[in-house]
Amino acid sequence: MSLGSSAGDLTDQGGPDEETHQATILVVDDDALNRRLLVRGLHHQGHRTLEAPGGQEALDLLAIELPDVVLLDVLMPGIDGFGVLERMKQSPAYADVPVIMISSLEDREGIARCIELGAEDFLPKPADPLILRARVNAGLAKRRVNELERRRVRDVFSRFVPESLVDDLLAQTGGELRIAARQLTGTVMFNDLRGFTTFAETRSADQVIEVLNRYLTEMSDAVLDNGGTLVAFLGDGMMSVFGAPVENAIHADQAVAAANEMLTRRLPAMNDWLVAEGLHTGFNLGIGINTGPLMSGNVGSPRRLEYAAIGDTTNTTARVEGLTKEYAVPVLVTQSVVDALADPPSGLRFVDEVAPRGRTTTVRLWTW
Repeated sequence: MSLGSSAGDLTDQGGPDEETHQATILVVDDDALNRRLLVRGLHHQGHRTLEAPGGQEALDLLAIELPDVVLLDVLMPGIDGFGVLERMKQSPAYADVPVIMISSLEDREGIARCIELGAEDFLPKPADPLILRARVNAGLAKRRVNELERRRVRDVFSRFVPESLVDDLLAQTGGELRIAARQLTGTVMFNDLRGFTTFAETRSADQVIEVLNRYLTEMSDAVLDNGGTLVAFLGDGMMSVFGAPVENAIHADQAVAAANEMLTRRLPAMNDWLVAEGLHTGFNLGIGINTGPLMSGNVGSPRRLEYAAIGDTTNTTARVEGLTKEYAVPVLVTQSVVDALADPPSGLRFVDEVAPRGRTTTVRLWTW
C-alpha cells in the first residue's frame, strides 16, 4: 500500500495529456508488474495515483483518502475485487466513486457479476493506453456529474434545513432530492405578522416586498439557527417543523427556543429597522406551536415537488396560532408541547382548554 508519484515526477514518460485534468486514481492489483504499467500510463496522462497490492490494503487507503476513480483487479488473494466492490457500494462514503474492474477478456462471468455489483466498466489485461485513457476519462466524467448533482441537492436542502442537518438528510435520501414519506413525531410552528395586511394596502409594491423579505429573513434565521426546517412561506406567515425530516428528541425545546428568539430578538430588531427607515411604528407577532405525529415527505407532481409535514398535528397548529388573536397573547403552545419539553420556558402558564375550529376534542393551551 503506497502513494504513487505525481505526474510531474515521471520525466521519462513525456508530458501529461493536455486534454486530461489531473485526478487521483487508486490502482488495486496484486500483480506488481501490471500495477506498475497502469501507474505509468496514468502518470503519462497527468494523473496522481494511489497503489494497493490487495483488497484489504485498498479498503485501508479508501478510509484515508477518497480517490476519483478506482481501477480494481478481480482476482486477488484475501479480499478479492468482488469483496472490495461490494463494500464500496454499500458505503455511502464510497458508493459514488466509479470503479473500473481489471480483468482478462475470457472472464466474462466475472465481468458480468462486477457490473451487476455496481462497477462502471472493465479494463482488459494487459491495458492498452488508449483504452485506459477512455475508460478513466469516462469514469471521471461520471464522477464530475455525480459531484455536481450532489452539490445541487445540497444547495436545495440547505435552503430549508439547518446546515448541520444537510449531511444527515443526504444520507437519509441517498443523495437524491426526493424525501421518502415517513410517519414521525415532531413539533410544528406557525407564525404570522400582525397588521401587515393593513400596512400593505397603503404602501408601494417595492416597500411591501422589502418589509416582507426582511421579516421572512429574520424569522427563517430563528428557525434554522434552532434546528428547525422551513416548510412554507404563507404570505406574511410561515410554517416550520422541528424533528423532521431528520428526527431528534428535542424538537419541542427547539421550537420554543425559536419562538423566544423571534419574540425577544428578531421582532424587536425588525421593528427598530422599520422605525429607523420611517416605514412603520412596528408589528406584532402571533405564534402557535403543537407537538404530535406527522406525515413527512415530498408532495406534488413530477414537475414540482415540495417538502411537507402534514396531518392533524399541522392542522391543529394553524388553528392554535389563530387563537393568539382571541387571547391577546403572542404565543400559544399545546399541552403536548409542554409534556415534551425538557426545559420549560420561564413564566409558563395555563390559558384555557378549547376545541379549535374543525376539531371535536379539546386542546389545553399555554403561554409565557
